[in-house]
Parts: sequence; C-alpha cells; structure tokens
Amino acid sequence: MNTDFDYIIVGAGSSGCVLANRLSADPQVKVCLIEAGGNDNSPRIQTPAGTITLYKSKKYSWNFFSAPQKNLGNRSLHTPRGKALGGSSSMNSMIYIRGHASDYDRWAQPGWDWASVLPYFKQSENNRLGQDPALHGTGGELNVEAARDPNPVSGMFVKAAEKIGIRRNDDFNGPRLEGCGIYNLTQKTARRLSSYRAFVAPVLDRTNLTVVTDCTVKSVVVEQKIAKGVVVDSNGVQTFLKARREVILSAGAIGSPQLLLASGIGPAAELTEAGIPVRHDLPGVGKNLQDHLDGLVTVRSKSPLTLGFSLGSLAAILASPLRYLVSKMGWLTTNYVEAGGFARTPLAEALPDVQFHFVPGYRSHRGRLFEWGHGYAVHTCVLRPKSIGELRLGRDGTLVIDFNFLSNPDDAKVLVEGLKLARRILADTQFDAIRGKEMLPGAQVQTDQQLLDYVRDYAATVFHPVGTCKMGSDPMAVVDPQLRVHGIRGLRVVDASIMPTLISGNTNAPCIMIGEKAAAMILEPANATANAAKMAAI
Repeated sequence: MNTDFDYIIVGAGSSGCVLANRLSADPQVKVCLIEAGGNDNSPRIQTPAGTITLYKSKKYSWNFFSAPQKNLGNRSLHTPRGKALGGSSSMNSMIYIRGHASDYDRWAQPGWDWASVLPYFKQSENNRLGQDPALHGTGGELNVEAARDPNPVSGMFVKAAEKIGIRRNDDFNGPRLEGCGIYNLTQKTARRLSSYRAFVAPVLDRTNLTVVTDCTVKSVVVEQKIAKGVVVDSNGVQTFLKARREVILSAGAIGSPQLLLASGIGPAAELTEAGIPVRHDLPGVGKNLQDHLDGLVTVRSKSPLTLGFSLGSLAAILASPLRYLVSKMGWLTTNYVEAGGFARTPLAEALPDVQFHFVPGYRSHRGRLFEWGHGYAVHTCVLRPKSIGELRLGRDGTLVIDFNFLSNPDDAKVLVEGLKLARRILADTQFDAIRGKEMLPGAQVQTDQQLLDYVRDYAATVFHPVGTCKMGSDPMAVVDPQLRVHGIRGLRVVDASIMPTLISGNTNAPCIMIGEKAAAMILEPANATANAAKMAAI
C-alpha cells in the first residue's frame, strides 16, 4: 500500500464519499479514503427492507450506547452508526430530507445560508420525480425517487393527517416543509443508493484514488500545529500515512470528535484527566451534541394488510423474494418508515416543531426486532431540540456519549404535544378497518404527566447526532466556515459534527451537501473561476 497522499479522508460515509469523488477528479491529486468497516456487498445493505437488520449488527454497526440519561430514568440509549463503506448511509432509512431553509440561515455562518447551500444540494441530486427545477437538480450522482411500492396503510396515515388539518405534502424539499406524505428515497432500481454507491463505486477505476477498508485510524499526527498524516491500524499492524496537503475527518458526529480527542486535540483539562498528552487545547471538541428525541405510539392490529408475521401474511412473505427479483415490488422494497411529515403542535410558532415517521408494520412494545403479529406505529420527534449534550473521554479513555436529553423542559413539552397529535391522526376513521389496541403508551396513559412519564421510560434517539465539532468563530467553535480546525493547519472536519444546530429532519442529505461544499472550498484556490461559474448555473 502506498503511504503518501495529497489528501487523506477518514470515514467513507455520507460526506467522505462525496469528498473522495470530487478531490480525486483531478488525476494529479492522490486521495486516500479510509473506512474502519468492511465492504457493503451484503443483501442486508443493498435490499431496502434489510435496513431493519442492521441497527444491532455487530458487523455493520458501531453499537454505541449513551451514558445513563438522568432525565430518562437513567437509561442508556442504543446509538448505532454505520460501519461499512457508505457509513450510516448504508444502514439508514434512505429518506431524502434537507430540512427547512431557515435551519441554514440560523447557523449565521458566512457562505452557509440557504441561498448559498442550495446549489450544492442540487449539484448532487438526480431527481426522478419531475419536481421544481428551481429547488431540485438532475444529472447528479444521487438518485431521489418515489417509494417503489408503499404499503396501503401508509396511505391511510397521509389521508388521516389531512382530515385533522395537516396538509398533504409530496415534496418535503419543495416550497414548504410542513405536511404529511410518502417520503422520497435515495434509491436506484429498488436498491439502496448509499453515498459510497453513488459517489465512489462508479470511480473506483481512478488510479489516484485509494480506498482502504477494515482499517482503523488511531490518531492524527500533528507537528508544530500542522497535521502531517494519520496512524492507522490494519490487522494489528500500525502504519503512518502521510498527507501532503490535508487530513480530513469525515467520521461523523461521534467518530470525528473521538479521533480529535484521541489525538490530543480538545479540552486540555479533560484530555489530561483521560491521560492523553495535550497537542492543542480546543475546548469545544465533543461539546454541543444534539439529536432528535423520539416517542412512539404503537398499535396491534389483526389486519394482514400491515407488515408482520402471521398465517395471513405467509403467502406475501414467501412471494416477496420472487416479486422483488422480477418486478422490484413487494415487501422487500419497504424502508419501514414509508410515510411521515412535519407538523405544528400548539406550542409551535411559524414552523413545524415535530416530525413523524409512520411504520405500516408492528413495532414491538417489548423492544424486540421481530414479533409475531401485525400492527402499525408512529414515531414522533422533537424537531428543534434545546437540550445540549456532549461527548468526552472517560478516565480510562473510553468514549462517553451524553445526549443530556430533556435537560431543557421545553423539549418534553413539545414531545408530549407531538404524541397527542400522533394519537389524533391514528384515531381518525381512516384506520377503522384495521383498528386495534394501542400498546404504547396504552389507553391508561392520558394526562400530560402520564405521557411525560412514558417519554422518560421509553423515548429514544432517532439517530441524527450532530454538532460536536461545531462551525463558528466563538470560543467553543472547533472549525471555521471553511471547516478548518481552529489552530491546526492542514486539518478539516467535514460531516454532521460541524452543524452549529440540528436541522429540521433527517441528516443524510445535509451531510452530502456538506461534502459537496467542502470539496468546492478545498479546490477553490485552483479553479475559483470555474467553480463560481458552475454554481451560478445550477
């Protein structure tokens, strides 16, 4: 293996794969993309319905657990992140959501307002739905398609939401975010289209691009405040890889700050306590952790129309592999959270404050992956949380992830109101034909206090962590608006961790945009005029 590169990218996830594509487009530039996980060839990854088997996989997931959450009954929350080529885009639900325009404006960072980032969203996109060309791109690497064969029960949810006053929305990335509908997905011919499959797999023939798997980056090597490269471990053998121009961390909101801390870059007092030599005192590393907290309403039903295992659904289950192979239809095309949307509770002002993910199948009230029977469920999350957590290293060097959920009581109030709204949708007559027993929270849970107690006992993360290497110029910022680490030359962070605040929705599409914009900024000195003209034309 060559050990000398221009750019070393750590993490082959949503942002890192975009960077690898764009930077290696110049054949004179040598790029190394490093992934700690393995390949993505498994049908569990490529077949949409396989996503449900990945979250607790020992092979394809970093099965992190949070610190005990003091406001959630001291429960430790499962926090899976993707561990394969494609990162978390190889295990997510493939939903294409950018968030609200105001999310980017409130970042208040030069060049990161909505008008500035929209061209980068459009650059990546290959919209197959004929949606507004002023807001959508065609010809990009990332296919955005309609759900192939959504379950009829998902349509019931959308119609029920309309009947209680939540308008139908067929394009959550269009003029308005608010409303309910069937989610658009990052798929191609009924297969998952991860960031790796979209951006890196088609250019593997580039001789200047090296992709390394099953290789763990142990630390960034810093000399005289300049990043020189990384130390990697492959099969127990440690090697130094040199970066002539830059080291770029794209390991995600957990992996990137963890690697900075392991390299001695972070809060000096915490590093010293963890026994790590301080290379650079940067107090914001690992701070500002934000995520969407989720509550669940789940219903048991006898209807085999919903996804589930029963004698009534046996024929559909047995036929599903053949239907998928022949016509790309049927059960194996589902991403489980087929429908959903954005709504305002009575606590909201102008913008939606909750997001729904509707599952046309039974979600076990026992927390099991599979369970006999049928049903349906609605996940409801706090869209713009005010609770802020942190990531740090313990005294023994172990990773501590503390979301600090519900530390701001406003989040609890919003989630309680969101659960009430979800119940109103499910109570509509659209569900009469398949109606069953509510298992969670349960008919006995009715008052606000009872709902809050339920949230403390059952709420979980939606797997959208951001913010731990936030962008800005204040004392707690980790990177500047060009995503360069403050105080260290030749080192950037490019992933969800740079977000100052959490966007309104799923985070995969924004991470791809971050990769696009970062690549343009890195390349800008060499071809500033061409880049400016290209962006103006999009």
